Amino acid sequence: MPRVKKEEAVFLGTGRRKTSVARVRIMPGKGSFVINGKEINDYLNTDVLRTIANQAYAVSGTEGKFDTIVKVEGGGLSGQAGAIRHGIARALVKADEANKPAIKAAGLLTRDPRMKERKKPGLKKARKAPQFSKR
Repeated sequence: MPRVKKEEAVFLGTGRRKTSVARVRIMPGKGSFVINGKEINDYLNTDVLRTIANQAYAVSGTEGKFDTIVKVEGGGLSGQAGAIRHGIARALVKADEANKPAIKAAGLLTRDPRMKERKKPGLKKARKAPQFSKR
C-alpha cells in the first residue's frame, strides 16, 4: 500500500450502499486503486463491478489522476462497488468543486436508499407466502 506524505493533499469521502460502507482516500497520483489492501482487479472480479467503482472518475474526467485507497466492509461485492463509487464521488467534490456539476448530474452524490425489506411473520420471505392449500 502506498505511503502518504503529510504535506500531500488527501481527500476523504464516505460512501454507502445497501449495508456496505466504504471509507475512501484519494490523493493526486498515477491512478493506483487499492481496496482493503488488494488491487482493484483482485478485489472486484468482474468488469461490471470495476466499471461501477470507477464511474465517478469517468464522469468527472479525472481517470488516472488520483491514487485511491479504500477500506470497505459489509454487504456483498455489488453493494461494496456502489459504496466505493459514492465515496469517490464525494471525495472528488472535496478535491475540486468544479467536478460537482458533472458528478451531481450523473446522480453519483445521491445515496441509493434501496435496502432489503425485512421478513414478515407467517411468510417465507418479505412477501413470499407459503403455498395455499384449499384442503
